[in-house]
Amino acid sequence: MSDLPFGFGMSDRDPERRDQPGSNPADPFGFGALFGAGGAGGGTPEELLGKMPLFAELQKLMNWSGGPVNWDLARQGAISALATGTQPTSEAERAAVAEALRLADLWLDQATDLPSGVERTLAWSRVDWVEQTLPAWSALIDPLAEKVVAAMTSALPQEAMAMAGPLAGIMGRMGGLMFGAQVGQAFGRLAGEVLTGTEVGLPLAPAGAGALVPQNVAAFAEGLDRPADEVRLFLALREAASLRLFAHVPWLRQQLHDAVHAYARGITIDREAIERGLTDAMGSMGGGFDPSDPESIQELLGSGLLEPEETPEQQMALRRLETLLALVEGWVDAVVAAAAGERLPGHDALAETMRRRRASGGPAEQTFATLVGLQLRPRRLRDAATVWGAMAQRYGTAERDRLWSHPDLLPTSEDLDEPMDFVARQAVDDELRRLTADDAGPRTPETPGDDTDEGPDGDAAAR
Repeated sequence: MSDLPFGFGMSDRDPERRDQPGSNPADPFGFGALFGAGGAGGGTPEELLGKMPLFAELQKLMNWSGGPVNWDLARQGAISALATGTQPTSEAERAAVAEALRLADLWLDQATDLPSGVERTLAWSRVDWVEQTLPAWSALIDPLAEKVVAAMTSALPQEAMAMAGPLAGIMGRMGGLMFGAQVGQAFGRLAGEVLTGTEVGLPLAPAGAGALVPQNVAAFAEGLDRPADEVRLFLALREAASLRLFAHVPWLRQQLHDAVHAYARGITIDREAIERGLTDAMGSMGGGFDPSDPESIQELLGSGLLEPEETPEQQMALRRLETLLALVEGWVDAVVAAAAGERLPGHDALAETMRRRRASGGPAEQTFATLVGLQLRPRRLRDAATVWGAMAQRYGTAERDRLWSHPDLLPTSEDLDEPMDFVARQAVDDELRRLTADDAGPRTPETPGDDTDEGPDGDAAAR
């Protein structure tokens, strides 16, 4: 009688069944091929599941420990969304981008005293844009996502946390998956539209890199009544101007990041509203809220119940961020207008197109708005451009750019309400600085033995 029950015999007893399931005594059910064991049985369930592509990927995603956003999932989601529509850049496109940025820098030399910030030129595909800008997005989004997850967790009633039971330990990873999926979808849309490395108003490309996305530039130019070369040069001017600002105003990048993080620090959630809303939401779920049911969890999270409320501190941070973005965009507009002059016949039409594009919002704004309601829209763009244009016309480009030497010198949100008043005040401030400099001129120090007006007792003599 066989030592193995149910007729599962040794493989060498029946040569015709040697290659069939059950031919391996260590793998009597033939699962070795399924798990890729190659005939070598054994292994824990986790190891076996890890050899299956689907479960291996799920295991990798659930084991993410890199922060509040699963950036691996975000990257995969974005690239997957772009897989059928992206095109690699050609040598001709790379050469055209390099030439456009080189010419743009030559023109800008006559419009600003800030030197070039372009150290290398890049022509990115849509996938390149995703992969190259992820580090910058991570630095911006992680603090926001972390605060949202923490606020949501602290606001949940104790009853709900108790119901979650074993799921409480993986809430952070679930949050990372949710944010990663949202960010990945947004990046997929954004990568299909973004034109340059600095178009969203934030420096996303590596330092010193001037980058254009030729496929998107070509699509953008198709909808305009201008030659493709002219559109590329106009975008190169904007990219090169932005890089001059970020390269030579050392505090600007940090100020933008600080404004985003200040918004994150203000994120709070009304716990009482959560408790009331949770009761209503659970009551509307038919059989109620089941913490072991992923669909039930998704329904709760998607109900809008856990959306943060905007605080006064956040509103202040948002105004500060919007003002900074507007000042950056307005300066770029003014400098590019001065550099292009009569050299670029379609400049005015292209500039107006870009203003409307930025003012109406886009995928970049949707990314932040979807996560925490933060909008990256330079609402005061025209007012800021008026300030920079008037400053250059009245005082010259050097005095205009001097305002970037310290953040306290820049116009505030209130100044942008009356931009020409701000420009007029600079004449008074300049006169005060001149008088102060004259009053603080070099003086000859008194030394012992000098002929002074002091009397023998050290008192000042009468004159």
